[in-house]
Amino acid sequence: MSTEATSRAGRTAPAPGALLLCRAEPDSVAPAARLLRERMLLTRAGEGWTVLVPEGGPWRRGEEPVDRVMTGWATALAVGAPWPVLALWWDADRGGYTLASGFRRPVGYVWLANGTPAGQDEAMRTFAARLALDPVLDVQSLDHLTKPDPAADAPARLRGLLAVLTRAGLDLPAGLAPGEPADRLRDAVRDRPDARPVLWEGPQDTVRGGLEAVAGRRLTPWLPWSGDPKALALALAQMTAGLPLAAWGLRHRSGGWLTAGTLLLAHGALGVSYALAHPRD
Repeated sequence: MSTEATSRAGRTAPAPGALLLCRAEPDSVAPAARLLRERMLLTRAGEGWTVLVPEGGPWRRGEEPVDRVMTGWATALAVGAPWPVLALWWDADRGGYTLASGFRRPVGYVWLANGTPAGQDEAMRTFAARLALDPVLDVQSLDHLTKPDPAADAPARLRGLLAVLTRAGLDLPAGLAPGEPADRLRDAVRDRPDARPVLWEGPQDTVRGGLEAVAGRRLTPWLPWSGDPKALALALAQMTAGLPLAAWGLRHRSGGWLTAGTLLLAHGALGVSYALAHPRD
């Protein structure tokens, strides 16, 4: 066995960990994040970016793989917000990301623990397009991450991904590095002056507050209490999409996808109930 191979084989496999990166200001992200009903810490991560650090998660109890949970959480956040959500995750066997944006199908990429690419190149191009990255410079850097590199393991691949995003304003706080265990990630942001806990406050206030926070004036006609026909159409679409997602999550015991489906159903039910209680003249 070569010296390089021996060195890589002797590395300690990373414990499961994850981060949620939202391309929005913290004040917009906080109300939406409460809908996940998970304890998290939230802090700014550069110009126009926010990072959510889970304090726990089903993967820590061995109930569900970290990648499945994070995909569901990213999807749940993105369906009710006008900004994209990027989930980064890693465990002893793999590392990867999932990018969720609105109702579009999430896109992701996976690397094996030793850094071997295990995704489709097209996913990287879709990733760049949805985040409006540079179609030449950034796409070339992302394409490099899909090529074999004996010197780069999965955490190194994720760090390379984050390096590309720094050109889009991302600036992660010190200590939030792929490959770190969840406890170290939490400790890295706990004492930051702008860090705040994300706590669920109850269904009705959280749903309404989350929608108002992430929508803004531009999306006011789509809010349940706007009285606009668009609101009812959106509510019905949310319920139509949420039911199969929740059923799939329940059938496969996936807390992440169950959360996404439940969130859609809650949003839709709120819109429909408001429309029925306040019919237009």
